[in-house]
Amino acid sequence: MSSAPSGTERSRVPLFATMNRIPGGLMLIPLVLGSVLGTFAPGALGIGSFTTALFQDSALPLIALLIFATGTQVTFRTGGPVLAHTGVILLFKSLIPAGLIVLLGLVVGLDGFWGLSILGLLAAFDNSNGGLWLAFTGKYGDNRDRGAYLASAINDGPFFSLLFLGASGLGDIPVLTLVAALVPFLLGALVGNLDPQWREVLRPVPNIVIPFFAFALGTGIDLGAVVTGGIGGLVIGVAVVLITGALVYVGYRFVLRRGRKAGIGFAAATTAGNAIATPGIVAAADPRFAEYVGTATAQVAASALVTAILAPIVASFVLKRAGGLTSEDEVDVPVATVSGPAPSAPDGRTAGDGR
Repeated sequence: MSSAPSGTERSRVPLFATMNRIPGGLMLIPLVLGSVLGTFAPGALGIGSFTTALFQDSALPLIALLIFATGTQVTFRTGGPVLAHTGVILLFKSLIPAGLIVLLGLVVGLDGFWGLSILGLLAAFDNSNGGLWLAFTGKYGDNRDRGAYLASAINDGPFFSLLFLGASGLGDIPVLTLVAALVPFLLGALVGNLDPQWREVLRPVPNIVIPFFAFALGTGIDLGAVVTGGIGGLVIGVAVVLITGALVYVGYRFVLRRGRKAGIGFAAATTAGNAIATPGIVAAADPRFAEYVGTATAQVAASALVTAILAPIVASFVLKRAGGLTSEDEVDVPVATVSGPAPSAPDGRTAGDGR
């Protein structure tokens, strides 16, 4: 009888392999499970101690760890391409869509159209889910893509919404919050360049932390709010994926010239979970929007869940059609500066094999 290779153990239930076969599954499956538990048994994880700390309150510290680990993978030689990718994502995912929605609002008014709130549209369109981006690019992208998480750090929260709406709270935008979001990445880049060994130590971090912070984020998504968002929320979610995904795809293909890897751009076409709070924050800055908060919040919640499911599926489909899932990864910049065997990608493959 044959046995498993020395040093490995055969999985009785291939949970990890199954999750990896689903586009974005390493984040998507725990996110959905967390939202189900948070909706139907919200007190189950509130018993305290390590249970609550890991499964309910861990999202921010684990995402911060992932951001730090991502920073260690960016060398001085890859810094330029990382900034270029960040700029393209910000332009095509946040700035252009937000500008178009504000122009639409000037035409149809703040009431929106067909039950779609202008406030909800703006809050759903102008930001992105950094955790899902890191999970997807960890499998299909390279250090340029993962480093472009910076775009999510910048468009996170109500900054662009306040900016483009010209709300009265514009002068009170908490710049320090933006700086705080960038510090872990910058420190990681510093440590990784000073000591490449840390780069190797932290390389497996995505596979470790993504399922846990995704579950914790999911516990904060009330499926009741998603249902309340109704058809309007579903329409916004689909529109975010198709419109902003197509825009970032154009940037990846024609500005960054990523060829068959341009489909990665669709992974940026998401609504961040914390965007659910944006309508309330905007209304606090400008009371004119107070009457729209309820509808907008429900629609953004629906968009956050829809885009988390749909964006990685569309991105994988576009990559597969272009040969980006099976061909060699188009990496034309160094991914490590240390000697030794080729580094492993987060799914266990050697960097550059593209399978």
